[in-house]
Amino acid sequence: MTEINYDTWERREAYEFFSGISNPFYMVTFKLDVTDLYDFSKARGISFYKSLIWVCTKAMNQIDAFRVTSKDGKIFMLDRRNPSFTDLKPGGRQFYVVTMDYVDDIEIFCREAKAASENQNFFIDKTKETESLVYYSCLPWIEMTALTNERDYSSPDYANDSIPHIAWGKYTEEGNRKKLGFSIEINHRFVDGIHIGMLAEKMEAEMKHLKKSLS
Repeated sequence: MTEINYDTWERREAYEFFSGISNPFYMVTFKLDVTDLYDFSKARGISFYKSLIWVCTKAMNQIDAFRVTSKDGKIFMLDRRNPSFTDLKPGGRQFYVVTMDYVDDIEIFCREAKAASENQNFFIDKTKETESLVYYSCLPWIEMTALTNERDYSSPDYANDSIPHIAWGKYTEEGNRKKLGFSIEINHRFVDGIHIGMLAEKMEAEMKHLKKSLS
């Protein structure tokens, strides 16, 4: 984590503007074409859910705005963000939260995520709760069109939360393509709509690249 020079930070004015707002968070949901990733994950025998977590985390780590955070009154650039995702045991009804390091290989990541999830017998490891995370969740039972997230408004530091909240629902067939509602909730102090657009573009490019690697 590297401190950003606040005096020369290009986002300083926008950050100060949105810091004057009591609730600086906003949410966007958009359709994401996941056909290529679905085909890749099935061909490789890995989890589609965990594959999409990997694709999103990789793309997010390539965009500086998503790695900016505030701590102790200072602005920092994180080295990377790591995923923290909800999961269920087979046949289970109570979700739990798995937190792990990002690995820059999709198949290794999915294997390690699978092992971490299978071996976890507790709800959450609070020692891993840091500002460097991305929170992921999935509602595979419904076609999701929007989502909000819980927040502790009683916390004096809640408005400085820079952790992206990502979620999606079940994919649906549109012609010969698979698409799902992809939701992101983020702090406007750090991230604008243009950065969400960049995230979508990078995710789509990565999924196409993975599909091409099968040939």
